[in-house]
Amino acid sequence: MTFRKYPLVFAAAAFTLVAACEQTGPNQMQNTQQGAAIGAGAGALLGIIANRDGSVKDRQRGALVGAAILGGVGAGIGNSLDRQAEDLRRQLRNDIGVSNNGSNLVVVLSQDLLFATDSAQVSGQSQNELRIVANSLNQYPDTTVNVIGHTDNVGDANYNQGLSERRAQAVASILRSGGVASSRIRAIGAGESSPIASNLNAAGRQMNRRVEIVITPN
Repeated sequence: MTFRKYPLVFAAAAFTLVAACEQTGPNQMQNTQQGAAIGAGAGALLGIIANRDGSVKDRQRGALVGAAILGGVGAGIGNSLDRQAEDLRRQLRNDIGVSNNGSNLVVVLSQDLLFATDSAQVSGQSQNELRIVANSLNQYPDTTVNVIGHTDNVGDANYNQGLSERRAQAVASILRSGGVASSRIRAIGAGESSPIASNLNAAGRQMNRRVEIVITPN
């Protein structure tokens, strides 16, 4: 069996579902469309496979039905991420990063904002921001949350690893105290292993000292 007969079916299904998505904000369509397109393509493929013993017409019909079903699911996931990202950007401080790659949301808080030097005690101001994140997680409950602590490379690597773990656990604890189910949250210490900037200068080291809250749809 060859799939070369069906490119128009894949394209038409994906285009139809993407075009049907309703725009609800200036930044909310991109991941909704991406989710719809991915779901439509997967659904079309499954529809063809499910009808592989049927006629060409049966396989084409199966592709369209599969695209419609899974494309709708994908669009729903993408739209939920878009809405949650917009809500968080509106409510959180401007120096807290919120990125949406279509598969998950990543909330990035500087450890200099969260903690005093060499401490795992979350500052009062940052606790307020984390409660906003907890409220958002409660409004969008069908997700898994990884809280990942990171450090720069100053000092002993083993010490930095332990500090990153304690800081991730401290942030996770505040999310739990805000009502987020413990079963949804995992605290992870990455130590100095995943820098996002150079550790050769102060500005880069400051960027590397961070906690990431990664929110992934189930």
